[in-house]
Amino acid sequence: MPQPAEPPGVNDLAVVAATVNGSGSQTANNAIIRAIFRMGIPVNGKNLFPSNIQGEPTWFTIRVSARGYSARPTRVPILIAFNPRTADSDLAELPPGGLCLYPGDGPWRPARADVVAVPLPVKELAAASNVEPRMRDYVANMVYVGALAALIGIELGELRAALAHHFQGKARPVEQNMAVVQAAHDWFAAQGVASPFRLRRMDANAGMILIDGNTAGALGAIFGGVSFLAWYPITPATSLADALASYLPRLRRGPDGSPTYAIVQAEDEIAALGMAVGAGWAGARAMTSTSGPGISLMTEFAGLAYFAEIPCVIWDVQRVGPSTGLPTRTAQGDLISTYFLGHGDTRHVVLLPGSVGECFDFGVSAFDLAERLQTPVFVLSDLDLGMNLWRSAPLAYPAAPMDRGKVLSAEELERLGRFVRFADPEGDGIGARTLPGNPHPLAATLSRGTGHNERNVYSERPEDWKANMDRLGRKHETARRLVPQPIIELEEGARVGIIGFGSSYDAIREARDILRAQGLPTSFMRVRALPLGEPARDFVSRHRICVVVELNQDGQLRDLLRLHCPEHAARLLSVAHSDGLPLTADLVAGAVARLL
Repeated sequence: MPQPAEPPGVNDLAVVAATVNGSGSQTANNAIIRAIFRMGIPVNGKNLFPSNIQGEPTWFTIRVSARGYSARPTRVPILIAFNPRTADSDLAELPPGGLCLYPGDGPWRPARADVVAVPLPVKELAAASNVEPRMRDYVANMVYVGALAALIGIELGELRAALAHHFQGKARPVEQNMAVVQAAHDWFAAQGVASPFRLRRMDANAGMILIDGNTAGALGAIFGGVSFLAWYPITPATSLADALASYLPRLRRGPDGSPTYAIVQAEDEIAALGMAVGAGWAGARAMTSTSGPGISLMTEFAGLAYFAEIPCVIWDVQRVGPSTGLPTRTAQGDLISTYFLGHGDTRHVVLLPGSVGECFDFGVSAFDLAERLQTPVFVLSDLDLGMNLWRSAPLAYPAAPMDRGKVLSAEELERLGRFVRFADPEGDGIGARTLPGNPHPLAATLSRGTGHNERNVYSERPEDWKANMDRLGRKHETARRLVPQPIIELEEGARVGIIGFGSSYDAIREARDILRAQGLPTSFMRVRALPLGEPARDFVSRHRICVVVELNQDGQLRDLLRLHCPEHAARLLSVAHSDGLPLTADLVAGAVARLL
């Protein structure tokens, strides 16, 4: 990223908007993000919202960084305090010298002399903008949009364009909201509030797009050939299914206009995966999306699909835990449970996207891997990556044709003269399969999760079970070579390596710059899939100490690395942290420094 030549505070700032769920604040915050993006300045937003009823607190953090940093900031010097229930605690987080914008006609007043507090006449500005009375509560948040625009220099033309994007060009809502923005901007500009924070146009976003990971993953699934989706609503995965339901009708219709896909909202997560497994057995590219609580309910069908060797794709947009409230916030705690999900000796293929671009790419390649390996493939994203807007290069159209794996046609069966479902002549652990509808008499087979021999005939013979498990082990070794390999950045002279996965990359990247400035160079490996392979073992062996950074409580990736290369277990240290919030660079850099 370009290094800023501007003084501190120019294109380097953070804002938190503390509002009320269901009040229209999402429209206001996304308009700010998109307007700043359109000014060519790197920007990222992180939404912290409740998974419960309307009226509960929600926080939205916006970070502007000319260097392109997108991790959650440690210190946020601008507070928009539009929720009186949380205003006191929100104000307590504001650093000295910070700026606080709040409704002057509301019940709350800030009680700190070391910050600049500006009361906004919210009701007056909303009423004076000729917005119809029933809409005033929803456009009230546009008052802080206009005030913030005047404070830091967001261009009004770009705000109008952002609102036009949000409302899909509908003139009336755009004009109603812009009227409030303009009125608040003009009022605030007349107050003469000084601010050390300003925006100045850049050209860092040329050719870039703004997109969230769930939408990118859904588009990847579409370009990967998905034809069946079964799902059950759960935060934070619902918007992935919603995106599929939005884009599939536009992108996947036959010559006669009829849909070439099916979407089923199941009665629960168990049924959702059961349907996906059935569709995958029938030859469809089938998937479901869920989060950790749903993954646990899918255990039995996941184990069945593993032992019956049926391809399907399961997206797990990770969260902290079960129930509502804080457990619905972001985490990376499903790694071990998903890798071993099932009963008995089960090990799954797990993809770990670290960007919205990889959400798209892995949305495509998950189907190829599932069909090549004839097994369920899990894609583990998280709330931060899945539900927030990120800068990204345009999503790349798949370069290679779909890989359906070892599927025998009627002509091939006729030529071979025999069909042994789980024979392994190539030594990769993968047998050839047939699909229902193949007219050849040899094509029929009965898939089962119970004990069977290589002809897929029921068996309780111990030697048949052992032979089957040995072959599944060879398949897992094949998967080590086929899954996306780690991204490795070797730093000359570095004796310390940092390892991470998924959305933790953003905090690690910034933390490495902090540590480098303190005289501690580090190498980095971003794990992108399980099972781990030789590149991971080689990276660990190269460094005296490797610190594994992850957003969970127990250091799950560190434990998997110790299982993978036990001879280097003592080199692997852990920075594991989980509180429902994305990692910060200061937290990572400080924890690494203390460990060393």
